[in-house]
Amino acid sequence: MELQKPFTDFFTAINKDYRISTTHIGIYAALLQFWITKGFAVPVRAYRYEIMDIAKISAPYTYHRCMKELSEYGYIVYLPTRKRNQRSTIYFSNPV
Repeated sequence: MELQKPFTDFFTAINKDYRISTTHIGIYAALLQFWITKGFAVPVRAYRYEIMDIAKISAPYTYHRCMKELSEYGYIVYLPTRKRNQRSTIYFSNPV
């Protein structure tokens, strides 16, 4: 598995995307880190607090907004769960 490809593809895709902020980049990088530590599992299944901790984000609103936007913009597929005892499901898209 080429570790660099998803990261490189993301940065190539956001090069001219004015909608992407540093918070989006931080969350995406945190998702990649989480994915790596979970053995490249597809899909990625994570609790909000796990990704927020890696991305150094403290506000749940910011996390949910950015995840929703990354999904709307086509960088990920985000299937949130409203149940506290179930992880949300995240797929990486090929944004290039």
